[in-house]
Formats: sequence, C-alpha cells, structure tokens
Amino acid sequence: MASDVADGTVASKKPSRKDRQRDRGSESLPDDEEPDFSDPESYVDNISDADLLGDFLKNRPKETDGIDSVIVVDNVPQVGPDRMEKLLNIIRKIFTKFGKVVNEFFPMDNGVSKGYIFLEFQSHLEAAEAVKATDGYKLDKQHTFAVNLFSDFDKYANIPDDWEPPTPQPFKDHGNLYHWLTNEHCYDQFSAIYEQGEKTAIYQNVAGEPIQIDARDRWTETYVRWSPRGTYLLTFHQKGVALWGGENMKQIMRFSHPGVQLSDFSPCERYLVTFSPLPDNSDDPQAVIIWDVRTGLKKRGFHCDSASAWPIFKWSSDGLYFARLSQDTLSIYETPSFGLLDKKSIKIKLLKDFAWSPTDNVISYWTSEERETPARVTLIEIPSRQQLCVKNLFTVADCKMHWQKSGHYLCVKVDRYKSKKDDKYAGIYHNFNIFRLKEKEIPVDTVEVKESISAFAWEPVGHRFAVIHGETPRINVSFYNIKTAATVELIKTLEKRTVNSLFWSPSGQFVVLAGLRSLNGILEFVDTNDMTVMMQAEHFMATDVEWDPTGRYVATAVSWWGHKVDNAFWIWNFQGKLLHKQPLEKFCQLLWRPRPATLLSPDQIKEIKKNMKTYYNNKFSIEDKMRESKASKEQIEKRRTQMEEYHAWKKLCEDRYAKERAMRMALRNGVDADNPTDSSNEFCAEETVEFLIDVEEIDIDEE
Repeated sequence: MASDVADGTVASKKPSRKDRQRDRGSESLPDDEEPDFSDPESYVDNISDADLLGDFLKNRPKETDGIDSVIVVDNVPQVGPDRMEKLLNIIRKIFTKFGKVVNEFFPMDNGVSKGYIFLEFQSHLEAAEAVKATDGYKLDKQHTFAVNLFSDFDKYANIPDDWEPPTPQPFKDHGNLYHWLTNEHCYDQFSAIYEQGEKTAIYQNVAGEPIQIDARDRWTETYVRWSPRGTYLLTFHQKGVALWGGENMKQIMRFSHPGVQLSDFSPCERYLVTFSPLPDNSDDPQAVIIWDVRTGLKKRGFHCDSASAWPIFKWSSDGLYFARLSQDTLSIYETPSFGLLDKKSIKIKLLKDFAWSPTDNVISYWTSEERETPARVTLIEIPSRQQLCVKNLFTVADCKMHWQKSGHYLCVKVDRYKSKKDDKYAGIYHNFNIFRLKEKEIPVDTVEVKESISAFAWEPVGHRFAVIHGETPRINVSFYNIKTAATVELIKTLEKRTVNSLFWSPSGQFVVLAGLRSLNGILEFVDTNDMTVMMQAEHFMATDVEWDPTGRYVATAVSWWGHKVDNAFWIWNFQGKLLHKQPLEKFCQLLWRPRPATLLSPDQIKEIKKNMKTYYNNKFSIEDKMRESKASKEQIEKRRTQMEEYHAWKKLCEDRYAKERAMRMALRNGVDADNPTDSSNEFCAEETVEFLIDVEEIDIDEE
C-alpha cells in the first residue's frame, strides 16, 4: 500500500492484519474457493500464550503433581483378607488427621499385604506434615512406621558420589550481647514507655538518680518485653516483631508475622513464639509461629482460634519440651524436631490445666471430678511419662497450681464446696496442698483457710509463702513456713491491712504488701526474718510494683494504661526508703532487665558472703561515700584524674632529683646538702635558736 506526499516521494507501510483481511474480503473469489487466512511468511506474532491464556495456564498440570503429595509407609502389618478391613480403618484413622486422603494403594501378594502402602493427599503440605508426625510412629510392639515422601526416592537415588561441602554463610557479628553485664558497678537497667507509647527509653539504675542511656521515637507500636535472661529487647510492629541487643541496642533479627499481638520466649532464649489473630491458612498455619531466635527461621506453625489463655505453649525449664492443652488432651512436643513426643499426645479425660516445674522436666496437671470419680492432681516425669505422685480431691470447684521458683515445692490451691445437698453445692472454702518434690515419695501437706483468698505467692528462695485472705475491711496477710516432719507452721498474721497484692524480693526475705489501683497505692515493706514492718508509705493510685533482679531496689508506677493522671515511676530501696521520683508524660510501662543465672557455685557464693566484711566492705563503703557526696560524678572523675596527674609529675621530679644528686655534690665540693643533719658531715654544725613568738596576759581573780 502506498501514499503520495507533497514532495513527491513515496513511503511504504507494512500492511496490518486487519488491512490484509479487508483486502482479501474485497477481492472477488470463485464460489467454490475458500479465502486464505494464513499470515505471510514475513509476519512476526509477538503475542505469547501467557498473555492470552495466563489465568488458564496457571492451573495446568505440573510434572511433580501427584508425586510430592504421595507418601510411602513401610513396616505396615502383613495381613490377609480377613483382617484387611480392620487394618484399613486403623491406617485411615492415623493419617486422615493431616488432611484428606484422595487415593490409597495397598500392594498385595497372594492375598496378603506386602507390608507397605501408598497414600496420596490433596497437597504437598499435608503429605509433608504426615511424614513429619508419623515417621517412627509405633503401631504396636512389632511394627514401627517408616514414612517417606515418594519423591524422596529419586532424591536419595541420585546422590552424587563426590561430596561437596556446603557454601559457608557470611558471619554477622552482633557484638557483645552481654555488654550490659560488664558495668563495673553492676548497675541494673530497665525500659520505660511514655508519651502514650510514642517514646521508649532504657535507663541505668544509678543510685540516687537513674540515667537515660538510650531513647527512641516509635521504637515499638504497642509494648516491649525482655527475654528471660535479658539478652534481647522485643518490640512489636504491624508486620511482625524485632529483637534488639548489644552495646548500642542494634537490631539483631526481624520476624515477619503480620498483626502479631502476643509473644513468649523459651527459657533458654533459643526459640520465640508469636501469636496473630488474623485469619489463618488451613494448609500453612500462621496463627501461632515458633521461630529460631538465632537464624530467624520459622520452625513450625500452629492453628489457634483464641489466645485467651496465653501462653498457649508452656515450656520446660531447659527448653527441650513445650506442651499445649486441648480438650482431654495434653500434647507435648520436643525440640529441635518440633514433633510430638513419642509421636502421640497424652489422652487425659476431664483435663483442666497443667504447669511445668521451674527446674525439672516434671509436669503437674489436674482433672475435674465426675460422678463417683474424684478430681486428681498428678505429677509426671518427661519424657518417660512416669507418674510420680497422684492426689485425689473431693467436692472440688476449682484448682490453681503454684510452683516455687526453686522447684522444691508445688502448692495446689483447691476451692472446695462446703456442703452438698440434692446434687447441689453450697459455700466455698479453700485448701492448700503442698507437694514436697525433693522428699521421698513426695509427701503432701494440707493447710485449710476458710476465708476468701485474693493472693498467694512463694518466697523465691526459701521455705515460706504468704497469703492474702479475708474481706474488706478485715483483710489479713498470713505467712507460713514449711518445716520438716510434715508440718506447715503459721509464722504470723498481719491483720487489717489495706492490701490486694504481695511481691517477694527475688532474693527472698523481704516482701512488699501493696494496695494497688482502687486501694490508693498503700505500701508496706516487711522483713519476714523477724516479721517487722520496716516502712509504711504511699504511691497514690499506683498500678504496678516491680522488683529489680537483685532484690536491692523496687519500682512502683502509675501507668497511663490504668490511670490517666499522675503518671510516673518511683524507685525505692528494699527497706522502703524513697530514692527517686520520675514523672513522665503519659508513662505506660516499666520493666527491669532480667539477669542470667550466676556462674558461681553455691560454695563460691557462700565463701563471698563469709568474707564480705573482711575484703569487700571497705571498698563498698568508699564507693557509697563517693555516691553520697554532693559533688557530681564528673567532678569526682576530674579530681581523680588531676590527682593521678599530680602523682605522675611528682614521681618524675623525684627521679630527676635523685639522678642529679652527684652533680649537686660536685658543685658543693663534696658537701651532701641533701642530708644536712647527717652526723658524718663535718661541714655541718647543729645550733639551737630560741626567740619570742607571742605574749599573752591572763588576769586571775582572787577569791
């Protein structure tokens, strides 16, 4: 096709597909001849199938479809036709827990199964979950399943003969994560959120006045929390959580979990658990995720409809196991496989609650009563699942379990009905069942309290516990001591106290009795060795009380989350002396930074305490006097530097003076002017001179 232009030149243009079709249609063709719709040889079609059929091609079959979702189960019992139906039901019951089985194949040989089966799931994720959970499953004494993905056979068959070492990953140095423990004065740290959550700061608890060592805007979107040993600071964000640590609180790791609201660490700080209430994926659980703190990798996800009873997973003290409660089931998982312990859960009818020992791999749980079956408290050892102790309880309304931090005792607070008439219960009274874990056969002591109980707390180290009981205005606080020979002694009852909470010092002996929130912040500092009230004070409308890890200081706070005015935190010593007041605009949260367990043995600690007066008191007394001095820390440091410079200059002068002694004697004809009183010096003579300095007259009255 050509067109004329004004200057007489002719330009050619490649005909389009529409032009060609129009031209073909305009040509006259015989009636019996069909038009040619093919493209010319020079035509290039640049439209791909993906552009035309993209949505359709996404669903086209893949070579791996049907293979990755197939598993092979070995060591299945070999049975005949008479037992085949029963075997099928057992296999289906075990494997349909992980998803729908769309196909199954049981190879037979002369009417007897061959001992292995093929199962196909709807997706690869379901198949992988089945392999993880059932590989090693013990069906009976003679048969233990060996389960693999069908696609694994090719992978294992094509392993090269020459081993290639993995590519080393670059090392990322996060610095000294324990830098905060190297402070020469062993000052503790704490975090504070204020200005309605807009600012987060870290303070160093210097005696007299805490020093702010770091502060950042929008460091977290909700709240923060420390890891159990104080290594990391966890912050919350809309897209996930982040860990911070090291000398300058740098970001160590990020974990992507949109909508995260709650979190929990394993006691060893190796794993992190996060929860998000956003809609979950049935194939890839995202509600609860367990992460590896060091690598940032997701270890396993779980479904969860509600986190009302947080934490959902409870960890053993060493982080080797974690457990979850469901209806009539206790599921215990092990690390690092994150599979069920022994490939199966523990079925416990009427199971209500459980708790781990803080020091041993022991679980306590209780079951409610039903008709003639009493309620029970049971202790089992993990991983053997051996029962250590069982205690039957009757007419039980509820139970609460309280482990002592040292793991020596377990207290089960039992709420019991006073009477039963016509299958109806009336009235409530309380029992404390004390399990002595470190004694033979685990004896159980019982303490009865007829009044209502509002608080219970163990002394972290020792053999005492405290209880707040009674109703306003007769609220009492009773202290008990567990003695040998199966006796629990009442030490003393403090009567008519305005308290609703009690807080033991981490080192024991001292306790703070507090009337928080509606009780106007009344505080009592009690020494339980002689049961004396060391101090009575008030922090008006206080909402929180927090001991520092050493038990030397305690912080009280009025949080903006609980009270909208007078937001501040105060620092006290363990005797109840107020050391510092820190008002902050819309202050929200204060958390002390935990400390890891000491590396000293009990004998070394005992030796230090024994020699405290001899070796340490003088040093500490000097440091205390320096802190109590009115001079600021900068002035004291400046004076110390000047004194060191003076001593260095004095030493230099003395060395020079001694070096020039021979030169001086030579200039003085051998006379040693440095020692003029030396008796051997013949050029020197001693002479005594007396002169009048002053005259004073005193009149003496005569009698």
